[in-house]
Amino acid sequence: MNNDQIIPRARVKPTKGPIGRIGWLFARIVAAFLFISVAQVVIYKFVPVPITLTMLMDDHPLVKDWTALDDIDRDMVAAVISGEDGKFCLHNGFDQEAIMQAFKRNARGGRIRGGSTISQQTAKNVFLWQNGGYVRKALEAWYTVLIETIWGKRRIMEVYLNVAETGIGTYGVEAGAQRYYGKSARKLSPVEAARIAAVLPQPKKREVNGAGGFTRRHGNSIARRVAVVKNEALDACVYR
Repeated sequence: MNNDQIIPRARVKPTKGPIGRIGWLFARIVAAFLFISVAQVVIYKFVPVPITLTMLMDDHPLVKDWTALDDIDRDMVAAVISGEDGKFCLHNGFDQEAIMQAFKRNARGGRIRGGSTISQQTAKNVFLWQNGGYVRKALEAWYTVLIETIWGKRRIMEVYLNVAETGIGTYGVEAGAQRYYGKSARKLSPVEAARIAAVLPQPKKREVNGAGGFTRRHGNSIARRVAVVKNEALDACVYR
């Protein structure tokens, strides 16, 4: 063997330090979350939502009945738009004006209020949990963007009307209509739909039947605006 011959050294793969390993793990977690979240939203575009974390965490017996939007009275759609999100067909999932108003109210102190749209509420109800701080709100924003992009307004409304809590242990407007009025959500009157919509912010505290005080006044106000929603086509994105 020629002593002058150069023997190449074996290439040594550099090892990752602690920061590199943490960054690699974080990147994998983020990638997995992005894939899973998009897959969830794509699946639920076509498949009824079987159960949610809110339902699983409810201590009361569960009553729900998934119902296609075509089998829900249009007055119910108008009522929730009137009571929960008058700009549902106009925004991209976030009502900037409502968010700023909520921020100003919260800055003055007192009970914390949100500026959530129906899209945000649907994202929270389907994929997340009810309580939480900035982490949950960030996840809610991500899922809101996804459902606005992948589902569209009609599907968002259909899912919302099936997963929203309408009473103690009662989920969806069909179950609510049967519980309170003994009829299908297809046959609700404007007043009946408005009363169900009036309890949505606090379904465990507000009564649909025999409601009084604020809940009664709020329900009556929603009922008066149901015709306005339809006449001004504020529900047009749902029925195109």
